[in-house]
Order: sequence, then structure tokens, then C-alpha cells
Amino acid sequence: MKKTRSGNYIVGCIIAIFFVAGNAWSAQDEKTTPGFAWKDGAEIYAKICAYCHDVQVGPPIRNRELPAAYIRAVVRNGRFAMPAFRAAEIDDESLTKLAEFISRRSTQP
Repeated sequence: MKKTRSGNYIVGCIIAIFFVAGNAWSAQDEKTTPGFAWKDGAEIYAKICAYCHDVQVGPPIRNRELPAAYIRAVVRNGRFAMPAFRAAEIDDESLTKLAEFISRRSTQP
């Protein structure tokens, strides 16, 4: 049977979905006590987003000057292989911190 490029793409997307979903749910173990608050957007990114976006499973999102409103919309609604994150998983205040962190251009080389 001849493998097609689109077939490889579909298999890759399915693998990415399972990888993202597993990591997203496991990241929620961090939020174990009432009143938990993430330190800042960098911590949220490191604990949730970097699993995919820093290892080329998902597209790079840092230093692209993406609008914060766009980031919030994608996180809440999902996009392509990225799952949606409910407010129970990333609260609105944390999502604002995360969006500001991602949309900020890094000053490091």
C-alpha cells in the first residue's frame, strides 16, 4: 500500500492531539489547592504550552507578536490539533497573563 503525504499528515495530527491532550490534562495536577494562582505567564507557558510549542509539535508562538486577543481566543476555542482549554483548566486571569507573556517580544537574543 502506497503511503500518501496527506495520510502521514493525518497520522501526525492524531498523534499530536493525543500528546497535547495528555499533557494538558496532566498539567492540571499543578492546580491542587483552592486559591492556587500561577506566578506569571512564563510559568503557565512552561507548564502547559511548552510541551508542544517548544518541541515543534505545535507551531512556535513566542516572539511572533501575536495579538493577546487572538491567543485568548485560540486557547479557549482550540485550533486545528490544539485542544480548547476551559476556564476550569486555565482561569481568565491566568489566561490574560499567558496571552501577555506570549504576545510580548523577547529581548533576549
